[in-house]
Amino acid sequence: MTKKVLFILKYRQKEPSVENSSEKYGYLNSGVWQSAKFLCDEINEKGIAEAKCVHAIDNNCIDRLVTEYKADIVIIEAFWVVPEKFEILTELHPNVKWIIRNHSAMPFISSEGIIIDWSLRYVDYHNVYIACNDYRTYEQFRFLVYDKQKTDKKVLYLPNTYPTKNIKRKIYEKDKFFREEGIVNIGCFGSVRPLKNHLTQAHAAIQFAKSMNRYLKFHINSAHIEDGGNSALHNLIGLFNHTENCELVCHGWLEHEDFLELCATMDIGLQVSFTETFNIVAADLASQDVPVIGSNEISWLYNEYKANPNDSLDITRKMIKAVSLRNSFFNFNDDTHKKLKHFCKEAIKQWNKVIEML
Repeated sequence: MTKKVLFILKYRQKEPSVENSSEKYGYLNSGVWQSAKFLCDEINEKGIAEAKCVHAIDNNCIDRLVTEYKADIVIIEAFWVVPEKFEILTELHPNVKWIIRNHSAMPFISSEGIIIDWSLRYVDYHNVYIACNDYRTYEQFRFLVYDKQKTDKKVLYLPNTYPTKNIKRKIYEKDKFFREEGIVNIGCFGSVRPLKNHLTQAHAAIQFAKSMNRYLKFHINSAHIEDGGNSALHNLIGLFNHTENCELVCHGWLEHEDFLELCATMDIGLQVSFTETFNIVAADLASQDVPVIGSNEISWLYNEYKANPNDSLDITRKMIKAVSLRNSFFNFNDDTHKKLKHFCKEAIKQWNKVIEML
């Protein structure tokens, strides 16, 4: 009998845009939502299970959603359900396997005051598991849980995947790299927060544009601010207000198809962040055949495109390298595409293994 897997996310109202952003955005289309939706679609397409993604207004909606769907496995995406709620839920649904799925590595977790405490309390309940989408974090949580319970069976590895059917291979004119005359468009998208490292990347982009003698358009999503991101945003605004021949272009939080269209207009993507567990934005840029400079945190990225997040000059060098190899850099993207496809193939195997086991 096919198992039924229910992904539950916290519903959040749309919020007004912040300074210098022209649109409103909604958390309904957050990175966590995209992650869950990609997995849900892949699980259904591969016939691994019957899967569905839903939003809950709060903890009190979970019982109804699980009952209506008749779920066998429930995946709570991120940390929004208080541990005590599982005392009730496990009694109401004694045969359901509950998984709280963590999307953060330890550096980001350090800025969230509840994650460690809640995680170690979740696993005290019957049929409640913790899952990480990053293998290093999975190993760290195994250590923590084993130290407490003398078993690590309550910790799972459930990585992200990406719809590789989105990947495009574009045909470019020989020696043509930039899309606009005299301009370079650089996309540094995603939530604005300190560990995303926007300021260092902006500095590198300015250096790069000056070395190319081009006007810089530095594109960001300015409407999704997290964990001290306001300071990062205001520093970016200050930087571009006082620097010639460049501008900060702020975009709202877009629907995924619209975002892919925006990515396709970039010359280079930057995702040289301090911490990542997958990075959907980098996958989106790469899927549109845009060269992405990232950090070692993005395991599936081609190594030639990885830069030191603490060194703006190293980031600039990697961008210059992409331009200097304009006749062959698309081969680098081919390798990135291959590595991304391999990662996703292995990820789905892991999901199949865990679903069969539970």
